[in-house]
Amino acid sequence: MILDAEIIKAIAGAPVCKRAISAHQVLNEAYDYPRPSSFSRGLRIDLNGLAILLISGTASIDEHGESVHIGDLRAQTRRTFDNITGLLEAEGATWKDVVRTSCYLRDIERDYAAFNEERTQFYKEQELDPLPASTGIQAILCRPELLIEIEAIAMFRTPKDGGLQSA
Repeated sequence: MILDAEIIKAIAGAPVCKRAISAHQVLNEAYDYPRPSSFSRGLRIDLNGLAILLISGTASIDEHGESVHIGDLRAQTRRTFDNITGLLEAEGATWKDVVRTSCYLRDIERDYAAFNEERTQFYKEQELDPLPASTGIQAILCRPELLIEIEAIAMFRTPKDGGLQSA
């Protein structure tokens, strides 16, 4: 019992460390674009050997901040998944660590079937089992040419000394 109490005390007292996630090879920082914005591509939270990645809404944007695959939902979906993959990889994570996605479609009635086909194919390629929890939402997106935006949450264990140090 004393050991359990010591573990609980250590967990309760563990620092919550956070830092921005970057993957410049696929996406630059939002504030560096010609149309700047003030947000992080994602946040990494480290807590006592558990890493949580909160990936911001991500879309079919290239490394220069330009929208790509205009008018092509399937290609935009694929680019969005590729961008999220790059953000995950930058933190040592994969799609197998993703526990939840929120998928925003400009026109859910028109595009959901095609989006779901692309997502299903991508998840099969990633060999996901179980699949992440997910919500599909119709939304007006930040740029009129974007047809889809996805945010993701990933969680994974890290070595005890592999997390971030508190400042």
